Amino acid sequence: MPSITRRPAREPDRRAAVEAEVVSAARRLLARGAGFTELGVQQIAEEAGVARSTFYLYFRNKSDLLLQLAGELKQRIYDLGASWTPTGPGGGLDGLAANYEAMVRFYRENAEVLAAIAETSAYDPEVRDYWEGQLARFAGRVAEVVAEEQRAGRTAGDFDPVTAGRVMVWGGERVIGRHVAMGDAAADASVARELAGQHWFGVYHRQAG
Repeated sequence: MPSITRRPAREPDRRAAVEAEVVSAARRLLARGAGFTELGVQQIAEEAGVARSTFYLYFRNKSDLLLQLAGELKQRIYDLGASWTPTGPGGGLDGLAANYEAMVRFYRENAEVLAAIAETSAYDPEVRDYWEGQLARFAGRVAEVVAEEQRAGRTAGDFDPVTAGRVMVWGGERVIGRHVAMGDAAADASVARELAGQHWFGVYHRQAG
């Protein structure tokens, strides 16, 4: 008679451990300067210490692996952006500048993965649609904040908050990504302050007309 105290199968634990090791291996290879397009599944598997066949047990292909890497970043990026509001503690121009500086720092810490996402998005619709979906979610959050500022009378009401949210997120993401790629960490605070100033006076404190 089987023991009723037998521990359940550890397959979920095994899956999580293998996936984590493969993801970590990909991160290490990218950090060493490998381009994601040139990385082979065999190379990733060897770095992770698993067989090539094992890789395919847990990932459909390299794009599937990249989507998992992107998934690790998406909520953290969203939380960084959503943590700032125009009023209250940490609000205002100084708070917005500090928020942008934190985002620049996050991009710098994850530059290799974000570069891989940008690289792969150019030719892989699945990766592109996934990442664009995350940017759209962030832009939607910004639009909600802008609309609230309009209702409160703190900024002009004669512009579209949805369009403003998209421009701010698309433009900010592009500027931060380009700045980090240039490698000039000494200018992080200056770039963050400039983004904050343009968005604060151009959107959150815009004059009517």
